[in-house]
Amino acid sequence: MDLPSPIQGYFHADRSNDGEALIRAFAPDAVVNDEGRSHTGRQAIVAWWRDVKAKYQHVAEPLEVAEEEGATKVRARVTGQFPGGPATLTFAFRLEDGQIVELDIRA
Repeated sequence: MDLPSPIQGYFHADRSNDGEALIRAFAPDAVVNDEGRSHTGRQAIVAWWRDVKAKYQHVAEPLEVAEEEGATKVRARVTGQFPGGPATLTFAFRLEDGQIVELDIRA
C-alpha cells in the first residue's frame, strides 16, 4: 500500500512500539482525537500513545487508503486486548509540510 511518508512512519513506529519514531511523524502542535478526547502537542500525543499501547497492547494493520475531505483516511484492522476486538477503525490524517498535524481515530 502506498502511504505518505509520515503516515507510513506512524504505522511502522506503532507496530515496532517505538514512541520516539512515532512522535517524529507529528508536527509540534499536532492534535490527536481518540476515544472522545483530544491530545495536543507532541508531549501529550506520546503520553496518549504510551497509555493506549499499555492498556490495549494493540497493533494496527492498514487495509486501504483514500483521500477524502482534505484528509488521508486509512482503514486499518486493529487487534489487541480490548472488548469487541479485533476492530476496523478509520485513521484520518491531515498533513502539512511532511508532518501529521491532525489525526482522528474512529470506528
